[in-house]
Amino acid sequence: MIRRLAAALLAGVPAACSPLGLFATLVPQDRAVRVARDVAYGAGERRRLDVYAPRARGGRARPVIVFFYGGSWASGSRRDYGWVGRALAAQGFVVAVPDYRLVPEGRYPGFVEDGAAAVAYVRGHAAAWGGDGGRILLAGHSAGAYIAAMLAVDPRWLGDGRTAVRGLIGLAGPYDFAPFDVAASRAAFGHWPDAAETQPVSHAGAGDPPALLLSGADDRTVQPRNTQALAARLRAGGVAAEVKLYPGIAHVGILTALARPLRGRAPVLRDMAAFAHRVTAGAAPQATSNGTPEAD
Repeated sequence: MIRRLAAALLAGVPAACSPLGLFATLVPQDRAVRVARDVAYGAGERRRLDVYAPRARGGRARPVIVFFYGGSWASGSRRDYGWVGRALAAQGFVVAVPDYRLVPEGRYPGFVEDGAAAVAYVRGHAAAWGGDGGRILLAGHSAGAYIAAMLAVDPRWLGDGRTAVRGLIGLAGPYDFAPFDVAASRAAFGHWPDAAETQPVSHAGAGDPPALLLSGADDRTVQPRNTQALAARLRAGGVAAEVKLYPGIAHVGILTALARPLRGRAPVLRDMAAFAHRVTAGAAPQATSNGTPEAD
């Protein structure tokens, strides 16, 4: 059943069919525990987050990953991404998965503002969940990777709190997509008078955190050129930017490769965890053959 659902996702089932919710219900979960649920980081139902952490407690506070899901800035719920939070938490991280305002309520810059508020809240409360608010990674898939990238490269959003960001992990992110020639981008950004101002590539450069930018080589939804363009801008500013293109992987497949039954399709989880441990100067826990740390 899991593989049939994954096949539907990988084939690009329309969002109206909502296969991801069923996938989230049925996919085997990693052995991490949700330590906080429905945490309000601002006013309104769309400004809430869930937190996941490894079973093992005590010792040094763990690095924190804030993961933003995708959905063309117009759909999505944190409740459908608990399996992502658990997968990353099982690698030794405290993981926050926030909701954010969606189109039409949350057109640019609303969803970026919400992302910034979520990161600020997590930074201030990480210790309560066993995390280190001074070692934060911003991560996301698709539209969520856009939010993570904007927070990482444009200092307007996080202010002094940007010093806590140790790295950016983007999965199939749109970073260089102006002019807005598809319905989703027009709905989210078409009202803004300066299209260039909305693009991560316009802000990337010296002083930004190191980045791991991942894309499926077969992605036709967000072309891999977006990944290459952001990496080039970061490198031009002297910032370490690592790019990985996974053969045979498309837009949704790079995300579902984080799920336990599908990790053999591409080493997305392994690559994310290795980068995150490296840039936060944490020693990665010993992993079993299926990628789950022994300690958890």
